[in-house]
Amino acid sequence: MSELEQQPQTPKAPKELTLEQQLLQNNPLHGLSLEKMITELVDHYGWEILDTALRMNCFNTKPSIASSVKYLKKTEWAREKVEAFYLSRFKRMPRASAAEFELPPRMRTFAHGITPKSPMELTVESILLSQAKAASAHKERSNSGRNGGRNNGGRSRR
Repeated sequence: MSELEQQPQTPKAPKELTLEQQLLQNNPLHGLSLEKMITELVDHYGWEILDTALRMNCFNTKPSIASSVKYLKKTEWAREKVEAFYLSRFKRMPRASAAEFELPPRMRTFAHGITPKSPMELTVESILLSQAKAASAHKERSNSGRNGGRNNGGRSRR
């Protein structure tokens, strides 16, 4: 045997990760393909709940994993909406801070030790009720902003 064959090879030291890289690795979307994410969501919730919750045609008209993935790869806003749904409803991760909310879901960081919880149980009825409450709250905020907080129809007293 030659000298090179007799010397034991030393394993390479693992590459040191930055803090941001470590935090990104705690994101459930890290390393997850769109196909696997859609498959998990469909297996747990089904097409009808995804269509009701996300209001996207790819979950309504002849839905399939392949067509949904194709659409989401082309449409950034739709992909981010599905990823946010996956994080908030399926993995039940904490809400994003104001600064993190501006980032795409795949770039959001989660502190070490925060682990995903079991998926939220959803029904079409619970989603519609939640959407109605959100629409009502939005209408209230819009109306109070227009009136400047007054309830006299915007007329001033003399």
